[in-house]
Amino acid sequence: MTAPHVSVEDGPVLDLPAPKVTERVITGAPGLPVLGGALLAGLAGLAGLITGGVQLAGGNKGLGVPLVVLGPLLLLGSLILLCGLTVVSPGSARVVQLLGTYRGTIRAEGISWLNPFTSRRHISLRIRNHETETAKVNDADGNPIEIAAVVVWQVEDSAMAVFEVDDYTDFVAIQTETAVRHIATSYPYDAHHDGQLSLRDGADEIARKLSAEIAARVASAGVRVVESRITRLAYAPEVAQVMLQRQQAGAVVAARRLIVEGAVGMVEEALDRLAERDVVELDEERKAAMVSNLLVVLCGDRGTQPVVNTGSLYQ
Repeated sequence: MTAPHVSVEDGPVLDLPAPKVTERVITGAPGLPVLGGALLAGLAGLAGLITGGVQLAGGNKGLGVPLVVLGPLLLLGSLILLCGLTVVSPGSARVVQLLGTYRGTIRAEGISWLNPFTSRRHISLRIRNHETETAKVNDADGNPIEIAAVVVWQVEDSAMAVFEVDDYTDFVAIQTETAVRHIATSYPYDAHHDGQLSLRDGADEIARKLSAEIAARVASAGVRVVESRITRLAYAPEVAQVMLQRQQAGAVVAARRLIVEGAVGMVEEALDRLAERDVVELDEERKAAMVSNLLVVLCGDRGTQPVVNTGSLYQ
């Protein structure tokens, strides 16, 4: 089996080692009949031991000795049978090993019986959440930011989760933090031009890329990523105030640009209507003065005080 190469979009190709063990589902013998037989054997062994002791006390060695020998054997057999019983609850599985060899995974719910000399490790198959600690990193522009994320994940291959990594829960936690840091350093906090993907504005796209990278990193542990989302995103405290002022300045410039565009359109419309209706004939100098006055009125952030001209047009 060759090692899988998992490509992470906008990132490096992860050269993952080939899994040595993959899940193999097995089933055990019905557990309830074995449980009943073990209980009966245990009661029979206890009764035989007591009866044998009574017979020996009465001097009947011909019956007492076999019962005293058979009773403990039945009790021992009962205990061995009970040790082979395995209970699997909903949303969990048991990874079975015999003398260090992987024998398979039991996923069937209920009670079953296996070789009592096998070891059976419990693995949860339920959906889990993991939220990373708030990490302080630099975005693509070099600005320090604070970022945290939550990932929803589930064990898909129990054998890989047990045998391919030391501790699959710690593995998921560390790889999730690594992916979050990589995504944070790959994109700017704010977009500087149209069409640029940023951490703040492209939440859905960033979440998709984050999920893809986490899934690629934890694939060798037999883990499936359901979803991931950024839960905290902010500038670091030492630059937060400066960045806020920059954002406010950008908002003011954008608002002013919109106001100027609207004012220019209104002035053009006013001049066109005056010319169409032949209200007044203005030369180029007077048009320039009118345009200047209208722009001051429309673009000013304070109320204007009109000056009434009681003379002629040119006074």
